[in-house]
Amino acid sequence: MFPEVEPYAHGMLDVGDGNLVYWEESGNPDGKPVVGLHGGPGTGCSPGMRRQFDPEAYRVILFDQRGSGRSVPHAAEFSTDLSVNTTAHLVADIELLREHRGVQRWMVFGGSWGSTLGLHYAELFPHRVSEVVLVAVTTGRYAELDWLYHGLGMFFPEEHARFRAGAPEGAVDLVAAYHALFDDPDPAVRAKAVVDWTDWESSIVSLDPDWRPGPRYADPAWLTAFARITAHYFAHRCWLEDGRVLRDVGRLRGIPAVLVHGRLDMQGPLWTAWELARAWPDAELVVVRGAAHAASDPGMAEAVVAATNRFARRR
Repeated sequence: MFPEVEPYAHGMLDVGDGNLVYWEESGNPDGKPVVGLHGGPGTGCSPGMRRQFDPEAYRVILFDQRGSGRSVPHAAEFSTDLSVNTTAHLVADIELLREHRGVQRWMVFGGSWGSTLGLHYAELFPHRVSEVVLVAVTTGRYAELDWLYHGLGMFFPEEHARFRAGAPEGAVDLVAAYHALFDDPDPAVRAKAVVDWTDWESSIVSLDPDWRPGPRYADPAWLTAFARITAHYFAHRCWLEDGRVLRDVGRLRGIPAVLVHGRLDMQGPLWTAWELARAWPDAELVVVRGAAHAASDPGMAEAVVAATNRFARRR
């Protein structure tokens, strides 16, 4: 990836409902605007996201989605109201940020959950989107969510058995069960549920035996926000009609895109990215052999940088 770079501007944007969203800009202030949408939901941005873009060519605009990262109120606080943290709210926040930063059109970049959010945003505001780059593609379909927390257990039986054991006995929908645990009035119950949830999440990111969770996994506040927001979104099926994102891809006709996906991505199988590429003639699918879902897997960084470089100087 490109060398580390620090933001030249940052701030807190009042998006309403008592929420302040952290935003930052790095790279070239006169460069090509790109908005980066982090995964999760609930992980917040990381400094590494800046390094995926040529700092001489891009004006990189990142933000921490509601309740995550440096945005406030933070979802790690039990009192934080998540009823005003939905997909529709995040789409509105993206548009508010675009207006706040004086951008007419920008490239949309998203990874994992960020790809679902980016696609939905682009389909609603195609006239504001110049290009799209998606990594570890997901679309929020119910089958994708069911696979992630139920079906995938056949490949990680020991890890999934521990995940299932953390839910109430007899629970059929594990996401709904954990969502309820995260709202339990007992702090000890909530804390154990966070550990059980994030242990499962970290066990399925990569197939590399040497892969280890990053330092954020040692931060209780980060873990709590990540677990709580993710369960909140997926228990509500992202507030998207099943299959809507894939169905509406025709609205993106004429917008060039690159989809980067690991062939061995168990968390989000290649099938989804392949279906999206078939339905979107302007999108090119780049399959990274040997890579799974982790951005650090071999070949992923090179493929992502190649994708962003392709559009770096496109007017």
